[in-house]
This record gives sequence, C-alpha cells and structure tokens, in this order.
Amino acid sequence: MLSLRCSSPRLCDGVSRREMLRVGGLGALGLSLPQLLAARQAQAASRVAGTIRPSGGKARSCIVLFLMGGPPQHSTWDPKPDAPAEVKGEIGPIATTVAGLQVGELMPGLAANAQRLAVLRAVSTRDNAHSSSGYYMLTGHPHLPMNAENANPGAPNNWPYFGAAVQQLTETPGDLPSCVRLPMHIFNTDGSIWPGQDGGFLARSSYPWLFRCEPASANYRIPEFSLPIEVPADRLLGRHSLLRQFNQQLDVAQRQGAIETYDGITQRAFDLLSSPQARQAFHLELESAETRERYGHSQFGQSCLLARRLVEAGVHLVHVNWFRGPDEPSDAPCWDSHARETKRLKEVLIPPWDRAFSALLEDLAARSMLEETLVVCMAEFGRTPRFNGNAGRDHWGPVFSIALGGGGVQGGIVHGASDRLGAYPKDGLVRPEDITATIFHCLGYSPDSTLRDPQGRDLAVSHGDVLHAIL
Repeated sequence: MLSLRCSSPRLCDGVSRREMLRVGGLGALGLSLPQLLAARQAQAASRVAGTIRPSGGKARSCIVLFLMGGPPQHSTWDPKPDAPAEVKGEIGPIATTVAGLQVGELMPGLAANAQRLAVLRAVSTRDNAHSSSGYYMLTGHPHLPMNAENANPGAPNNWPYFGAAVQQLTETPGDLPSCVRLPMHIFNTDGSIWPGQDGGFLARSSYPWLFRCEPASANYRIPEFSLPIEVPADRLLGRHSLLRQFNQQLDVAQRQGAIETYDGITQRAFDLLSSPQARQAFHLELESAETRERYGHSQFGQSCLLARRLVEAGVHLVHVNWFRGPDEPSDAPCWDSHARETKRLKEVLIPPWDRAFSALLEDLAARSMLEETLVVCMAEFGRTPRFNGNAGRDHWGPVFSIALGGGGVQGGIVHGASDRLGAYPKDGLVRPEDITATIFHCLGYSPDSTLRDPQGRDLAVSHGDVLHAIL
C-alpha cells in the first residue's frame, strides 16, 4: 500500500526507507504493482519459451470455487439414502431439474441449476492430508511425499498452480492480470502457506495476483490498490512525484534485491491505479442491491460476485477460496468438518455456498456469459464414509465429488460413481491431472502445450486425459 506514515529512519529528503520498501507492497504470495508489471514484462518475454497448442475449447475465462477443508460428498453431490445411518447422515436427498439426479436437501439452488452442471462423483487423490492433497488438485501433480500435512511450497513440489500456467500462456488485454485469487490464500493450521498456489518453477513472473479482501464487510476495499477509490487524481500525481524523488535518492545497490527500479514500470503501475477498467471491476457498490442480495452477504457470496465482475473486465481465471475468518472453530474450520458436521452444514456452510454458486450460474447465463465461462467447484478431498465420535467426518482422498458448468461443459450429466458407501470409486475414475487437462482444454490450450522450466526443458502443462465425456 502507499502508506506514508512511519517513524522509521528516513532518507536524506525525509522519506522513510521502510516506506520505500512498502510502496506498492502486496505481502506474502503477492507482488507490488511495479513488481507485478515487471513480472508481466518478463512473462511476455518468456512466453516464447514453450509451445502453445490450441484445443478448440470454447471458454474465454474460468472461475474456480475452492471449498477449503473438503465438503462431505454424502451431504452434497453424492447422497447415499440407502446406506446405513452412520454413513448417510441426517441430510437427505432432493430431486433436481435432471431426471434421476439427486443432491443434498440443503442445496435447492443448485438442484434448480443441475441442468447447467456436470457432476463428477469419482474424483480421487488417494491423499488424506489437506496441503498435499490440495497441491495435487491445484497443480495436477501428486505431492512428494503423499499424506504430508502442513506442507509448504518448495522443491520437489514446485509444479505451478494451473492458474499460474494460464497466466504464463495468456496475454490479457488492458490493465488487469490474467489470473487473480481472492479473498485470501489457503494456509495450514500452523498459518503457513499451502504449496501449489504460486508459479512454482515458473517463478514470480507467473504468480497469480492475490487480492486480500473481505468483500462482504462494510469497509470493503482492495488494499493492493494503493489509493482508495475516492482519492483524487492530483493526490495520485503527487504520489507519483514522490516516487520520482525516491528514484533520485537511491543508488544502484539500493535498487537491487527487494527494491525495484521505479521508472517506466512505476509509470505503468500508476496507469493501472488510475485505469477505470481496473478500478471499477472491484466496485461492488455498482451492482444493484437485488444482485448483491441474490449472491448473499457472506464473504464467499460477495467474492463470487466479484469474480463475475473480474471476468467481465477481461481476467481469464479467477480463483475464489472459501474465506477462513477469525471466528472459525479450531476443531472444524471451514469445510473441515471433524466435529458437529450436520449442524455446521445446516447453519454455516451449505446455505451460503448453494446461494452463491447458483446465483453465479444464473447471473452468467442471464448475461450470455456462461457458454464462455467455465465454472469449477472443487476442494482438496472429501470426507470419510462414516461419522467419527465427534459427530463429524474426517479427511478422505480415495473418492469425492466436484462439479463443473459452462465453458463448453455439457450440463445435466453425472460422470463416474462411488460405491454404495461413498468410500471408493466404482467407475469413471477421475484424477486431478484429468481435471487440469480439461480446464486447459476448455480454455483453448491443449494439455500438451508446454512450459519451459529453469533447466530449459519443455514440460507439458498436464499429463492427464481431457474428460471428453462431459464436453
């Protein structure tokens, strides 16, 4: 942020050295605006280092909804009404708009939109740890080792997040980046960051931009935009002048490492800050009260609405994480329902998710955007077939469900099946690499398109099989 209040030691012109380092900063897993734009220059230069092979996919953009923690397949996409009570639970099935397809009874909005969705009921990572299974889902490459909880980024697990690959392959017209994540990154119980969310071996030139925000809050703003919306142009120009002063005072050594060279790149950063396209994309107050209400006033709901605005503005991939707020219970945060699962599903989890996801599908369809926007709702894994002693379910990677819609996906179908307990795949096994291959295909990139690693090797963006059965 361009925060100019500080009591740290000052440069000879009275400007704080610490503030120099903070100008434009986005924090962990983010980039400053000048760094972002420098990364774009490097990205454009390096795009030739690899091969883009078109696939004929229909989607121009993709919205990923990531339900951090892992929702239970039994109470959502894959109900088991004939299973024993300790498996099926208290949440029964309801019919949908697709004959023969049932979903959990707490999902009336998605039941009414089933004709727009393809449900995959036999997804498997075979990994029961949040961060390592999540890495597999986000990159299409299994974590080494598997079942590694509280894992962090770094070799050998440095395959890029599929959104980073999209950003590397795609040039976005205008001022916004190709890939955006919001409203926060995914982190482990100890607060450290999950692997698989960054550019991996592609390095910072392809890091997706992280916008940390709380779009449902009364004081919602995007801190990465260094100026509040109401800041007039003369103040923006004044801060531009201040940065020119910084450039005059810093010698070459000071400009290396953490400090970027604020020259032409800085000019582009200020162009982005003053761009109506970039700034207005985040103005949720421009939406009608009815639209905001339709998405729901949860952080997830308003993040979904923000995602729709961003793809309208030209962002190719928007990744929405389920918001992990400070009030989440430590024994069952987000969708990690180790305890009191039924109560949390009814009161906290499914209603706002159902409302937001169904609103997003309907809103995209009403704007004639759904056919060109792939929507993927996924998580790192599912939940155990049987409840534990705390009325919850534990981690389960052997089988779970996800859903896709729009962007060339055939709606109203179910692909694959789990066994009678929702414990293991019965048929139609889908691996994470098949999901990434399908996402790339839908966005127009054949999975055998390549990225170049630091050793100069051209590596295919995915080694999975495109799920043609749902297209």
